[in-house]
Amino acid sequence: MPITPHTLGVHHVLKYVPLNAIFDAPSKRRLAKAVNIADLRLCAKARAHKMVFDYLDAGADDEISLRRGKDAYSELEMHYHVLSGIKPPLDLRTKIFGCDVKLPFFACPTAGNRMFHHEGETAAARAAQHHGTLYGLSSLATTGITEIGEIHKGPKVFQLYVWKDRELVKEVLDKAKEGGFNALALTVDFTWYGNRERDIRNEFTIPPKYSVKQAIEAIRKPAWTYDFLSNPMYNYACINDDVPADSLAAFVSSQMAPEFDWKDAEWLLGEWGGPTAIKGVVRPDDAVKAVETGFSTIWVSNHGARQLETSPATISVLPSIREAVGPDVEIILDGGVQRGTDIAKALALGADSVGVGKPYLYGLAAGGTDGVIKALNILHVELDRAMGLLGTGTVDDLKKRGPGLIKQRGPSARDHPDIYAYERGYGGGII
Repeated sequence: MPITPHTLGVHHVLKYVPLNAIFDAPSKRRLAKAVNIADLRLCAKARAHKMVFDYLDAGADDEISLRRGKDAYSELEMHYHVLSGIKPPLDLRTKIFGCDVKLPFFACPTAGNRMFHHEGETAAARAAQHHGTLYGLSSLATTGITEIGEIHKGPKVFQLYVWKDRELVKEVLDKAKEGGFNALALTVDFTWYGNRERDIRNEFTIPPKYSVKQAIEAIRKPAWTYDFLSNPMYNYACINDDVPADSLAAFVSSQMAPEFDWKDAEWLLGEWGGPTAIKGVVRPDDAVKAVETGFSTIWVSNHGARQLETSPATISVLPSIREAVGPDVEIILDGGVQRGTDIAKALALGADSVGVGKPYLYGLAAGGTDGVIKALNILHVELDRAMGLLGTGTVDDLKKRGPGLIKQRGPSARDHPDIYAYERGYGGGII
């Protein structure tokens, strides 16, 4: 075992040295000023270690799909009705996986949240509880199923990768059932690991290498560094909470099953026996096949544009998938969402609910629980405003009238008119 600050027990000492408040003070001031998700992105960038921020922020290869995923929303115009006779606050309640929620969007399951802030998945779970919406937990989470169940009492979905060891799968599924998870999401677009070149350039590893390069960056980001060094080393708690993340990473890599097919999916559905989403669908024929196989929910996703470069923007393929599976099959969409207007467009074009990943992780990296709550609140306020201005008072009304409200147009150079748009994350960002 290599000698690191954690193996030396430095965190046992630092936890008694209350410097967090001092180091976090600038982060809290930035967070308080943030008015949109692009601002939260800059807050996260200012606080987090470069390799951690880039892991969160990046896409695959040349990041064409990442940019396209955002741009596709800009090319959808909202043709609103007037004098609709509705007033705020609107009723945003809906159902996800058959469970009542107060918002039609939620924090997607994402791996390794304690990498961004020591509160990790507990911050997202508290935020979901605060807003009364679904919470999604990754099977590569750094917080255990039981702990999440104690924090979030509402509906929860457990995300699972395609693994080789069926006994391990059974064990994890049993834990999820015991932990009160209502639904399962099988991620099917991660059979190979995407080429994330920012990670390669940054020498990204779990845990971080203690090289001169990483140490210099750690000094530049004292809030993240003190948070990391003053708390226990994280592990993949849903699989085996006794094994540190660095040891388990090789095990997880060896467990990924590229040969996983529809027959294996049928076996998994039988083992779970409840609502199940297939996550990672971008084709209508795959969506139809999934419904025929027994999946209750189609989760339209391209893994945050982090896997196959030039995969399509999810909002672009959503209408064809809705048409293929019909009106009664539940559809969740994620990918490219940065605004409440994006969520409104997705609901209008066929999604029953929307998952967000980067927006809440920016909030987490910027300020823990407060940051995630703020991220979801920003999207809530923006969605409420968008629906009101569209003339739709409920989620059901938006879904029913949606196709007549959203119109496709061509791209415009004026969508992102200045040279700083890329640095701002395509919109906003004045901090």
